[in-house]
Amino acid sequence: MQKFIAVYFIFMNVAAFVVFSFDKYRSRVGSSRISEKELHVFSLLGGFLGASLSMALFRHKISKSSFLIKHILIMLVWIGAVSYYFIEINPLNFLGVS
Repeated sequence: MQKFIAVYFIFMNVAAFVVFSFDKYRSRVGSSRISEKELHVFSLLGGFLGASLSMALFRHKISKSSFLIKHILIMLVWIGAVSYYFIEINPLNFLGVS
């Protein structure tokens, strides 16, 4: 199960990076854009690291404070959930210790 979760998070972060980067490309060429709601869905589904990397590398959506606040809140929720999992539910299992 842990391998599945790891593969899922890798896939979601790569997908989020690609989608955020593609949206930046579309903004530069004047094409139709991906909605902010859809971008946030990728972050909510676990792609917040890939999204953050794309935002930092391509300076995408970093000047829009309403978007940044929502993105930071999504990151805090994920950090809290992962922390809770490793501290309360499954302590040290990620290190192979039972």
